Amino acid sequence: MAPTATFTSEPVPAHPVSKPTNPNGVDANGFHQSLDKLEENPLRRTWRGNAEGTIDLGTVPKFDNPYDEREWIKAHMAAAFRFWGKSGFGEGISGHITVKDPVLPGHYWMNPFGVHFSSITKSKLCLVGPDGYVTKHGAQLPINTAGFYIHSAIHKARPDAKAAAHCHSLYGKAWSAFGKPIDILTQDACLFYDNLGVYNNFGGIVLAAEEGSNIAKALGPKFKTCILQNHGLITVGETVDEAVFLFASLEKMCKVQLAVEAATAGTSGIKKTVIDPEDAEFTAKTIQWYENTYISVSPSLCFYFK
Repeated sequence: MAPTATFTSEPVPAHPVSKPTNPNGVDANGFHQSLDKLEENPLRRTWRGNAEGTIDLGTVPKFDNPYDEREWIKAHMAAAFRFWGKSGFGEGISGHITVKDPVLPGHYWMNPFGVHFSSITKSKLCLVGPDGYVTKHGAQLPINTAGFYIHSAIHKARPDAKAAAHCHSLYGKAWSAFGKPIDILTQDACLFYDNLGVYNNFGGIVLAAEEGSNIAKALGPKFKTCILQNHGLITVGETVDEAVFLFASLEKMCKVQLAVEAATAGTSGIKKTVIDPEDAEFTAKTIQWYENTYISVSPSLCFYFK
């Protein structure tokens, strides 16, 4: 039986910030942008083409044939793993990504056990059934037991989470030791404003269904990212692209947080400034949109398709 768990699934409260003033003594944070006159679609706010409107930007594809979608998913999964390998996220047998299969309900694709991320191809992906065992479809290779317990619980609890990603990245592991959320310190950190859970427990390597369920509870009904105390990071998304982008971004923000904490430790002259909640929310309503996270990782994944 897994140990009793505590977790945070409520919005992370904003840290109080002091309002800087300009030389005239006026609140320098007095101006806040508004969505009122911006494009309704968050992706359309972030790019523009020519005046004639003939330049367009591709986004998440729609499929009429689920078998075509399956092949697209597998190609993007394989690219995502090779991106992870290039990023140095490999840690022995640890780490897994799963994506729901569009053909067979209750099934999902997963990387095989003990194969380095850098060598993952479409043909090496396993299709796992609702019972948690490798099916006859896909690679006939073993899978990670902990990955099954974690990902199956998340997919069950969060039907919107088509993809889930977890591995033992360096800075994510380091910051997870504190069992705390990151601060919203930069524009990139706004990806995690009201979008980050914390699982305040470590019950050992996940070999019980209860521990997987506890992790799913820490994500809650809407968060797409979570810090697992003494363990690492986990992210979900509407596509594998989104889940992987959120993971890489949270890993980088953990590195930023550690650097900021180190720079301010024991000093009186250097203080960190947390982004005003109103500005963080405004930014989050654009950059957290699933099409924006999908597009954001495209420059990284494009090198790994084959």
